[in-house]
Amino acid sequence: MINARSIKIMPKTVSIPEMQVARATPPELQALSRYALAIALVSMALFLSLVLQVPFGNPFWLFFPVAVIASTWLGGRGPGWVAVGFSTLAVLYYFIPPVRSFLVKPRDVPFFLTFIACEVIANWLISWRRETEDSLRRARDELEVRVGERTTELKNANDALLSQMAEQKRTEEALQVTRTELARVVRITTIGELAASIAHEVNQPLAAVVANADACVAWLALERPNLVEARAAAERATQGATRASEVIGRIRSLINKTAPERAPVQINEIIGEVVALADRQAAGNQVSVVIELTPDLPVVVGDRIQLQQVILNLMMNGIEAMTGVSDRPRRLLIRSEMQDADQVRVSIQDGGIGVDKEVMTRLFEPFFTTRSQGIGMGLPISRSIIEAHGGRLWAESTVNRGSVFQFTLPSGDGPTA
Repeated sequence: MINARSIKIMPKTVSIPEMQVARATPPELQALSRYALAIALVSMALFLSLVLQVPFGNPFWLFFPVAVIASTWLGGRGPGWVAVGFSTLAVLYYFIPPVRSFLVKPRDVPFFLTFIACEVIANWLISWRRETEDSLRRARDELEVRVGERTTELKNANDALLSQMAEQKRTEEALQVTRTELARVVRITTIGELAASIAHEVNQPLAAVVANADACVAWLALERPNLVEARAAAERATQGATRASEVIGRIRSLINKTAPERAPVQINEIIGEVVALADRQAAGNQVSVVIELTPDLPVVVGDRIQLQQVILNLMMNGIEAMTGVSDRPRRLLIRSEMQDADQVRVSIQDGGIGVDKEVMTRLFEPFFTTRSQGIGMGLPISRSIIEAHGGRLWAESTVNRGSVFQFTLPSGDGPTA
């Protein structure tokens, strides 16, 4: 035991033990405290045993196993062994005859060894259980840490995935808006090239309206008005006005921002409408348009305006390809037929200059064009429209012999044309 009174504090000097205590780390202090606790518990057990021995006449050795168990549980295996050693010495000195001596009589050896064995077994069992619980606790804490880390990683990955999906969705929406706007620009550009055809298309029905109206007035101005002829002329005027309205409506629908509307349509009717719209442009370039349409084709499900745009783009490309041809007739052939049992094929063949293989590989790339006034979006947009309808668009060409653009569309249910 260290007597506090024997320690002298010397001014301006520091002893070696004090330097060691100053350098002691917290884990070392904790270890010393555990061993000190073991000694204190054994001392308390000895005190209680000595005090209770006088009135009861028997040693209360039960306190020593309790001290060993408490020391092992609170301090660990090392302090437990210290408690076992101090308890053994205390019992041998104070309670095994001859008292106040470390000698053991032969008849007390079995009892003393049994006491030591109980102390050792208690220390081993308690230390094993404590180490097991500490190991389980460490494993649980480590598992919780790993689960927390994994949960954080999964949460971060999920957040990143959601952010990526949202960004991809925004990109797709922006791409769709850009594609729609580009398609509209191409339509407006094409319609600008067809201004003469538009005027011609509108002028014909309006002239018919005026002629029929004049005829109606003339029939009514007779001394004996011919009501039958006047009525027929009025009906023809009405039909002409209706046709002019349809032409204007068709042109407006090609220019305006109209949402795609899928419905059963007859491809031959669409080809006829586009040919009528581009007839003036073809005539101005001395191109004869020949149509070979297979009757009784099944309907296809699609957007009428978008399909008109595709055929119109391919026709204008064919007409443009023949502007420099002078050694053969300028002939644009449009053909419709069945390719398979459920596929309708449309082909547009020109007699132009054709394209070589290098240009053919880039023909459907955005912004690639061989026309001086082109923007290079007609063919890419046409292919995207056909593919969105479940079909396929491709081209074949021979240099100086012309090109043929073909597309297929799946047939739908409905009446045949």
